[in-house]
Amino acid sequence: MGEKVIGAASPATTVSIKGIRDGLLLTVRGAASWDEAAVAVLNRIDQTADFFRGARVALDVGDLEPEAEALAGLRQVLAERRVTLWTVLGTDAITTATQAAGLNVAIPATSPDAPKTDEDVEFIHEEVGEAALLVSHTLRSGRSVRYAGHVVVMGDVNPGAEIVATGNIVVWGRLRGVAHAGADGDERAVVCALDLQPTQLRIAGKIATAPGPAGQPQPEIARVRDDRIVAERWSGTRAR
Repeated sequence: MGEKVIGAASPATTVSIKGIRDGLLLTVRGAASWDEAAVAVLNRIDQTADFFRGARVALDVGDLEPEAEALAGLRQVLAERRVTLWTVLGTDAITTATQAAGLNVAIPATSPDAPKTDEDVEFIHEEVGEAALLVSHTLRSGRSVRYAGHVVVMGDVNPGAEIVATGNIVVWGRLRGVAHAGADGDERAVVCALDLQPTQLRIAGKIATAPGPAGQPQPEIARVRDDRIVAERWSGTRAR
């Protein structure tokens, strides 16, 4: 059951990934059947197994109507990949099946506050940014952060902690743990830190370990260049 799943999914089937407060949201669209959707999800996870390992996943299946047994089966197969399926979203027709499989049927709101209207938000049209996960504390040993996007840490990343992101990783502090940027295969991703001495550094499929004790700590940026990871002084220029 733990082997890589191949085929069966139509090219029209898409699986998109979004980071949410409680894990990852996978949205499946274009599948003609539940079997096709399930295979597409498993293939997508197997493509970047390191990124998904240990993640909690919510699945949006649109108007598909899988039976409870099928949902329970997918949960078991994902568990063998160390991925936890905790929520299945779709039409009202699958609510009973989802509950029978022991899964949630909704994602908790990210905030108890009412949604902001356009009048409450100041739009800055001069700058175009991208969404990122902000971690406003030090990551201690044993902590793991996995996010489909960029990750910013306002603190240190201690040995034994890890960050896995499909985008860039920025550490406003000392990076001593494991950092894997571009986990979805993006070699344009970078890793920045005020003190860059990771236990292991990965960008897409490239891997590097930290050199021996360095001199005076300085801000550095690591990126893929000439098919290997190189680190250079971080001057605050555009990362991507």
